[in-house]
Amino acid sequence: MAGGSHSQGVEEKTASRGQSEVNKRLKYISLAVLVVQNASLILSIRYVRTLPGDRFFTTSAVVMAEVLKVLTCLLIILLQKRLNVKETVLLLLDSIVFQYKDTLKLAVPSLIYTLQNNLQYIAISNLPAATFQVTYQLKILTTALFSVLMLRKSLSRVQWISLVLLFAGVAIVQVQQEGNKEASVSDSSSQNYMVGLVAVVISCLSSGFAGVYFEKILKGSSASVWIRNVQLGIFGTVLGLLGMWWNDGAAIAERGFLFGYTDMVWCVIFNQAFGGLLVAMVVKYADNILKGFATSFSIIVSTVTSIYLFGFHVDLLFTAGAGLVIGAVYMYSLPKAPGGGSSSPSSSSASSASSASQRKDGDVEPFLPKTQGGDASPPPAIHITD
Repeated sequence: MAGGSHSQGVEEKTASRGQSEVNKRLKYISLAVLVVQNASLILSIRYVRTLPGDRFFTTSAVVMAEVLKVLTCLLIILLQKRLNVKETVLLLLDSIVFQYKDTLKLAVPSLIYTLQNNLQYIAISNLPAATFQVTYQLKILTTALFSVLMLRKSLSRVQWISLVLLFAGVAIVQVQQEGNKEASVSDSSSQNYMVGLVAVVISCLSSGFAGVYFEKILKGSSASVWIRNVQLGIFGTVLGLLGMWWNDGAAIAERGFLFGYTDMVWCVIFNQAFGGLLVAMVVKYADNILKGFATSFSIIVSTVTSIYLFGFHVDLLFTAGAGLVIGAVYMYSLPKAPGGGSSSPSSSSASSASSASQRKDGDVEPFLPKTQGGDASPPPAIHITD
């Protein structure tokens, strides 16, 4: 009897050790995926937008990414229903059509996300990849400020300090770029640094507001991750088509929707459409510190790669600014001290209820930010992006 008990204890310890090793391995895989995804999208967009020859319409690329994302989510829902088309259709009708008030709530964040996606193309087309990657971390600051204003959340002292450092780091990088415009923009005839800077700042503001607004309207919701992304994708496709018609309608009518699409452009679109879905899967194994580290490391990867691919110039001032941003991102992602800087009890309970309801079916971190530049701020309700 004793021998059997001892044997069972040994087996449990072995199984526990084995599970721990698997989780550790998955964490490192998650880190690699997050870094590659964060850096590759920005670098690939920068690359395809600076190539000579015919340029694709960025508005059509945004629409295409939305369509691919919706189709992917529909396929996943169908697989969850074990290929039962009738059940899938009934679920979609109930969630999207019959509960139309719930669906309409997503129109605002979807509009903002569509605007944000188009602004990212403009920003990356006019800014060096490394500069964009560093400056885009301002979304952590805007998300934090909107969380305080709209959700009455409180931040820890370390987080406030990290936000100040973040702003200082981005400011230093902008001063460096302003004083070295020839190095930052190699072809002034086709690139405008100020346009890129305005685009990335507006994108950061919209990212912060949309993420917090999204969290606010989804508290207490029990809809699955895939349904939410179908709803967002439908709005995103419609709004993207309107934007495409408004901005490039005549040119697309003349040259075609897929004008300028190359293999590399398709890679960018697939990265946008599926990158968020992929990150949603790996985030399960990546805690906030790991996500912060991944974002920081992706800035380094973007900078080093930009030196070799685009002849980007790195000096002491840029290094200091980027170093402050990397440190701030990591600091902001550190866990709060017990009992310090927590939200109000009602906010905490609502958040817990929302979290519990959204994880009922095994879904974790259901939504990823619509932007793929890496997000160290961990809003509870995040949208899978393109």
